Amino acid sequence: MSEKIKNSLRNSSGIRWTVLIIISGLTFGTYWFQDFFSGIKPLMITEMGITSSQFGTIIQWTTWANVFGMIIIGGIILDKWGIKRTGIVFGLLATLGAALTALGAAGTFTTDTSGQLWVMMIGRLLYGSGFEIVCVIVMRTVVKWFKGYELALAMAINMGFGRLGSTLGQALSIDIGNGLVSPAVNFAATLIAIGLVMFLIYIIFDVKLDKQLKGQAEETEDEKFRISDLFKLVTNKSFLFIALLCVTFYSAVFPFMQYAPDLLINKFNFTFDMPESATIVLFGSKVLGNLSIFLGLFIFALAITLVPSNIKKKQNKILSVVAILLLFAGFVYSFSDIFAIWLKNGPKTASLIPLGSILFTPIFGKIVDKKGKAASLMILGALLLIFAHIALSVFNNVTLGYLGLLSLGIAFSLVPAAMWPSVAKIVAENRLGTAYAVMFTVQNWGLNAFFKGIGRVLDKANPEVLAKIEQTRNTLESQGLSNIEISKVMQEMQLVTHEIPSFNYTAPILMLVGLGIVAIFLAFLLKKADYKQGYGLERPSGTKIEPVFEK
Repeated sequence: MSEKIKNSLRNSSGIRWTVLIIISGLTFGTYWFQDFFSGIKPLMITEMGITSSQFGTIIQWTTWANVFGMIIIGGIILDKWGIKRTGIVFGLLATLGAALTALGAAGTFTTDTSGQLWVMMIGRLLYGSGFEIVCVIVMRTVVKWFKGYELALAMAINMGFGRLGSTLGQALSIDIGNGLVSPAVNFAATLIAIGLVMFLIYIIFDVKLDKQLKGQAEETEDEKFRISDLFKLVTNKSFLFIALLCVTFYSAVFPFMQYAPDLLINKFNFTFDMPESATIVLFGSKVLGNLSIFLGLFIFALAITLVPSNIKKKQNKILSVVAILLLFAGFVYSFSDIFAIWLKNGPKTASLIPLGSILFTPIFGKIVDKKGKAASLMILGALLLIFAHIALSVFNNVTLGYLGLLSLGIAFSLVPAAMWPSVAKIVAENRLGTAYAVMFTVQNWGLNAFFKGIGRVLDKANPEVLAKIEQTRNTLESQGLSNIEISKVMQEMQLVTHEIPSFNYTAPILMLVGLGIVAIFLAFLLKKADYKQGYGLERPSGTKIEPVFEK
């Protein structure tokens, strides 16, 4: 390695991690917008008069452009244009789509429900076209700065910021909206715009690093894409199995997350709104108060994985772990009354899924960096998926429900920690954009089916609930009530008096168990293929491998 590369920006640990935090702003904002609708689904049904199937359609439109290859096109553009130009173009596309979704929810163009849905669906289409490619860009950026260093851990922490966005979007959207849909959508759209500004700041670092690496062997962004490269990629067994695992994992988790708060409300009689006694007010805002608790949990999750690892002496490591755990115990005890109420609230409890991944993703990332075992961890993740969905569909036990959510959060952690670094072992850096794009495209085929499929199966399995909702809404409309007034009355009838029966989620969630079974089969095939091809997926990071594409 030349002295010039040794002295590049990425050789500085402080600058590497600063860059990671900056680009994670875009990850945070886009993931918030991806998942925040799940926290206000019951509100959308009562205020906007939509069905679960229509709710699923809004989310499904996020995937349509990507189903037909938009991500692959974006990945090829990324490999040709590089990180800077591609990030600006697709970041703007995601921001535009989010803004259009917000305008549709506000009824800016039309107050007719059908018209609002169409505007929101088009907005989600544009957002989704940018979102998935932004994810590829961020992963490509992490590889650029951390390959040869703490790659798996860096990917895990970046995804931790994404999961934090999902967590807060699910848990706080109802607080931000204050009982209304539009303010929650506006806030989520604003976060993407802020993330784009942070990416523009990152470009300053990227330009300087490129100048330092100019002419060196490591600069490969300007190499031309070849169709033969794509053919090599999709015919490689190890990569193919990882891509299919990506479909099964994400199809079993992401669509479920959109319905999880509503499932807990209907299946276990969890609450939707939070009582004032369970709300912390900070600087006059209950949103900031609740946000501070989640940020505290996020900080402890990072501290338990990062602080001990940077201490050399074993005795000091143990002391640091004990100190962090004692501080965490004190933190939980201080808010124990609030947590007890939160764990009976649908949106807050459902956020255990991404919140759990914030804790476990860095842990699994460090395991993959130091021990390897990526394929084995994917087998474990598949087993956890099966247990989680059986616990949440077949049984009516709240304790099993909590364990199911926690298991799903752990399984969700294995994807970024084990799967994404494995791709970097198989595919050369100058073609990672295309590789991740192919994976995200295949993933969107599954998401497209299950986003809509869960809602459709839910409606088909509960015809009496749909009939009662429609009858009640028609009666209230004939009395001259506004949509907001109708929403409040219907929520009372659903959650308090139970005049409107609960949805039965058994059928739509049980079908996700099959995805876990397929995932186990694919993970074993991946382990077998890696043994033959020798990419070192079961070995620690830094092990020499033979990539699909020769540089």
